[in-house]
Amino acid sequence: MLKGRCIRIGLGAILALGLAGGCALPVRADEGALGGDKSVVRRVDGHLTMENVPESVPADISDKLDQYSNVRSAMLGGFDPSGKGMLIYTRLSDTTQVHRVKSPGAYREQLTFFNEPVHEIIVNPNAAKNSMIILKDIGGNESYQLYKYDFASGSSKLLTNGKARYGSVVWSPDGAQIAYQSTERNGADWDIWIMDPEHPESARMVYSPGGYWCVMDWSPDGSKLLVYKYVSITDSYMEILDIKTGKTLPVGLTAEERKKIERSYFALGEQAKFSPDGRGVFFTTDRYGEFQSLCYQDIATGKISALAPDVKGGVVSIQISPDGKTLAFVTNEEGLGKVYVCDIGSGSCNVRQIKSVDQYVVYEMKFYDNDSLALSLGSGNLPCDTYTVSIRDGAFKQWTFSEVGGLNIDKFSAPKLIHYPTFDKVGGKQREIPAFCYMPKDIGNKPCPVLIYIHGGPESQYTPYFSSLIQYLATEQKIAVIAPNVRGSYGYGKTYVQLDNGYLRENSVKDIGALIDWINAQPEFNGRIAVMGGSYGGYMTLASMTHYSDKLSCGVDNVGISNFVTFLENTNENRKDLRRVEYGDERDPEMRAFMEKIAPANNAAKISKPLYVVQGKNDPRVPVTEAEQMVREIRRAGGTVWYLCADNEGHGFAKKTNRDFYWQTAVMFLQKYLKGE
Repeated sequence: MLKGRCIRIGLGAILALGLAGGCALPVRADEGALGGDKSVVRRVDGHLTMENVPESVPADISDKLDQYSNVRSAMLGGFDPSGKGMLIYTRLSDTTQVHRVKSPGAYREQLTFFNEPVHEIIVNPNAAKNSMIILKDIGGNESYQLYKYDFASGSSKLLTNGKARYGSVVWSPDGAQIAYQSTERNGADWDIWIMDPEHPESARMVYSPGGYWCVMDWSPDGSKLLVYKYVSITDSYMEILDIKTGKTLPVGLTAEERKKIERSYFALGEQAKFSPDGRGVFFTTDRYGEFQSLCYQDIATGKISALAPDVKGGVVSIQISPDGKTLAFVTNEEGLGKVYVCDIGSGSCNVRQIKSVDQYVVYEMKFYDNDSLALSLGSGNLPCDTYTVSIRDGAFKQWTFSEVGGLNIDKFSAPKLIHYPTFDKVGGKQREIPAFCYMPKDIGNKPCPVLIYIHGGPESQYTPYFSSLIQYLATEQKIAVIAPNVRGSYGYGKTYVQLDNGYLRENSVKDIGALIDWINAQPEFNGRIAVMGGSYGGYMTLASMTHYSDKLSCGVDNVGISNFVTFLENTNENRKDLRRVEYGDERDPEMRAFMEKIAPANNAAKISKPLYVVQGKNDPRVPVTEAEQMVREIRRAGGTVWYLCADNEGHGFAKKTNRDFYWQTAVMFLQKYLKGE
């Protein structure tokens, strides 16, 4: 699921990167090129700074790629309070905005017209209020602010101070107040606040125990909040907060356990809701196995019941119907979504699967009415669109029909799930790593080059979603794309997700080495291999280039970490402790020495193949200094590197013109260094 109540920090879901165009005179390297190499040509073009990037893009690349970049999608955001249809996120120009679709197949009516993309909307449950909360930032800095949008006038009003970070918004049942998370107190901790949006000055902090807290739900009687603290992917907990008294009650612990310990030492998932009668909580936890399972807890007695013990995979989303009789949930099974419903109004939970949704990536799910779900669905060769699906017979109604740039979708490559052996064993057998492979069509028996695409996070997961760039590379450039879920990836159990923590960091890099060896053993590939990734995937790209340069042709690093020490010292203050749990604490001398030893920036001399580094100047997660030091070190070692930075983007490029330029130049880079053209 792409959007949730908690804005997870560090998952690294990276947008395709790119930079804006324009025209400017070239600036020589002695006027500022990184590394001081005077043979490097540095150009500034609008928001774009380029070093060694070609000045012009061939028309055959820009024209065809433009079709792919104009493939659109439609993500469910909510429902119009007047009952006039769905609200969706889609892009008709440069940024993603909110649109209204009044009926299946109807015209997309644009409602917001900001220069920056809309991050999230939360519609007021009180239809008479006719409003919603909008989250958006400036230039990709991720300092999301809250705006109240009025549907009648189409106007929006800033509710927050423009400096702190805000998110995790939940409306009170009567639509009079919002609860949300904020770093306003000290810039580092995420506290819980409440505000009447009609009177922003009413904002008050109601919970501030320190750490990363967010709001999951508001009780039906309006007296309590369900709040959640994220410590790490395997350590998180949940509490019921009495708004008036400030007292809390832990979720996930029985009555006896509540007397003995203050909190749980297992991961409660980022999905939880009060029961319609307010007497209990539906929540997910990995306490009883490798995956997040669905449970119910009676608040008064503390009794915990497993609701769907036989369901495979981890539960990643739960929703309750407006009449409170039906609960729907989504599981993640090898990257695909499975949708289930159960009748909770009868006091039991007889689970049944909606099988018509199988084989899709489920991006978002909400109840449309008591009898149907609204779902945003897609796949590796089908862009995301929004549908309603009957919970009784699984019948579909397609609401949006996203344009595909005039392309023939029958020519798109459908990803195939594969598993390849890696270097270690589990249970006496060789461990296998899951991956999705996009093979080009119509190449006969001619072997093709391969791009290894590495996801971020690291506790993220590559799912077979639709990527315009991947489809272009496979369809037009005849480059196979393989996206592995190396150890440390989410979705394969709590043991697997911890296999790269701390001193085990480079074991995930070894998984890429094993994939390179596997590729070289397959007759359908020609031995030319590139690596590409964003955020943590950028680190993996850089690390793979330091370890396997002799087996690689080139690499593309998007907003990647080049040294965990400098990354942790310079990342946004409210992220540092969260990332230290995963990567290790750089303040510990032994761990610091290990981080310095494995840092790609300190091993740049081992990179013997060309590298393309792309960065957003406003990135609050991986600071621009991570890219700059990598470029400098490669040049000092005599290596070949292209560098591209945008001053109006952050952790991934959200503006279409920027993304388009990045894609075009990335294709030129891969043509030259991967394909050898």
